[in-house]
Amino acid sequence: MNLLESMRVALRALMANKLRSALTMLGIVIGVAAVITLMAAGRGVQVYVTEQFQGIGTNLLFVVPGRMQSGGGPGHSVTRRLTMGDVAALSDPLRLPDVARVAPVYERTATVVAEGRQTSTQVQGVTPEFEEVRNWHPLVGEFISQHDLESRARVAVLGQTVVEDLFPDNPYPIGETVRINGVPFRVIGVLEEKGGTFTDADDAVLVPLTTAQVRLFSARTASGEYRVSYILVEAVSEGRMDAAAEQIRLVLRERHNIAFEDEDDFTVLSQADLIRTFGQITGVLTVFLGAIAGISLLVGGIGIMNIMLVSVTERTREIGLRKAVGARRRDILWQFLIEAVVLAVVGGLIGIGLGAAGAQVVSALIEGFRAVISVQAVVLATTVSAVVGLASGLYPAWRASRLHPIEALRYE
Repeated sequence: MNLLESMRVALRALMANKLRSALTMLGIVIGVAAVITLMAAGRGVQVYVTEQFQGIGTNLLFVVPGRMQSGGGPGHSVTRRLTMGDVAALSDPLRLPDVARVAPVYERTATVVAEGRQTSTQVQGVTPEFEEVRNWHPLVGEFISQHDLESRARVAVLGQTVVEDLFPDNPYPIGETVRINGVPFRVIGVLEEKGGTFTDADDAVLVPLTTAQVRLFSARTASGEYRVSYILVEAVSEGRMDAAAEQIRLVLRERHNIAFEDEDDFTVLSQADLIRTFGQITGVLTVFLGAIAGISLLVGGIGIMNIMLVSVTERTREIGLRKAVGARRRDILWQFLIEAVVLAVVGGLIGIGLGAAGAQVVSALIEGFRAVISVQAVVLATTVSAVVGLASGLYPAWRASRLHPIEALRYE
């Protein structure tokens, strides 16, 4: 009953000073709203990155030249590049039974001109397998065929961004001519929109791999083989990706004459590896954003403590009167603690609502992005606001409970 009486007195005191109570809660409201919004945005980035990598293709492995260091960057010394010989070796179904398709890519930056307009974009030499491995199909027209590859045809498939830059009035420029580094190419297809995680995947032009290696760029090595930038490998199933990656490693180590004790001069990455790496980065970013927003919670807690100390001073005579009629120290302690916790919890609940609204605003402002509010973030914000209220009210409540009734009654 004493606790219920303390709650009643505390709530009555808060209601008697509505404006001050509202202003005191403001810091907590802003802090919780900021935490919810920023953590929802951070979680949304994690989901967005995962979806983008999953959209690249299914059961996909990336073979890139050079050894990846623990920090995620390529090794300082690349002793050997990937070549068409490596592609042929990885296409052997007897030695790599868990590999379904192999799609080499030779990529360079080039200037593309059409109808008096010009753009600098990524030109990718690819094979017909690229369409299925990357799960990237033409919206209109056709993809590069085996005949185009064998004849080194000057045909091109354009990404959506390139079409918008070069043909703003013609979204389907099939049959039009574009010049890539001065060499004319006939447009045979326009790719469906792909988007991208950190770069615009649609800002690309696809041409036959042999055409890129022979007619556009210098891709021949000193030994006479043709280089490729990287190799995309599709495993037969998700459950066999690790086995496929190990088979790739064994074949390439043998082909590159790497001794048993030496390290690989190439790297095999899976979509899971990339998602995990970027997930760690975005996870740190989310925590960082939450910590920054949490500073405002600390400021809000200091504001509650400040107002509670003022309240103790203003209500000294009231405290003395309550003690004189029998209130114990713990009754006074509970009264002021309840006031502080109520301010923090109510402010936290309002902040959660505003944070959810802020997350919706962020989602609306960024096309294709969806901020994700997690239960953990809501529970964390609510718990932290309650703890902040408890911690900030503890000292003022203790100070109020220690007042001597006679001195309090004499206080003016």
